[in-house]
Amino acid sequence: MPDPSATGTPRGRLLVADDEPHIRRILTTLLEMSEFVVDAVSDGTAALELLGGSVHYDLVLLDIMMPGASGLEVLREMRALPARADVPVMILTAKGQDADRDEAYELGAADFVTKPFSPKKLLARIDELLDA
Repeated sequence: MPDPSATGTPRGRLLVADDEPHIRRILTTLLEMSEFVVDAVSDGTAALELLGGSVHYDLVLLDIMMPGASGLEVLREMRALPARADVPVMILTAKGQDADRDEAYELGAADFVTKPFSPKKLLARIDELLDA
């Protein structure tokens, strides 16, 4: 496969939902520098609006604690949408309790990453999920 940075072709489109502005900026910058197209929103309600639309997402990154709807609520509703049932979801949260992790996996999350995270490891995990 050709190097996307050489062709200018995006590697995929990702949705980032996190209510912390600095985390959203870091993720958006990191992912865009890695040749992804990124839609970033600050709450669960906005994430659900985008997921209810027709834009194709290759991966969704969700924080658990967000206004409007939690990341787990977004994941639950997303899995009920036929067009979104198989989109990989990475939970990216400061809330790393086992109960949250267990619920995320039960709802169909592909990965659960706690903050703070290593940008290099996060990108490697995203690449693994997209190649799976």
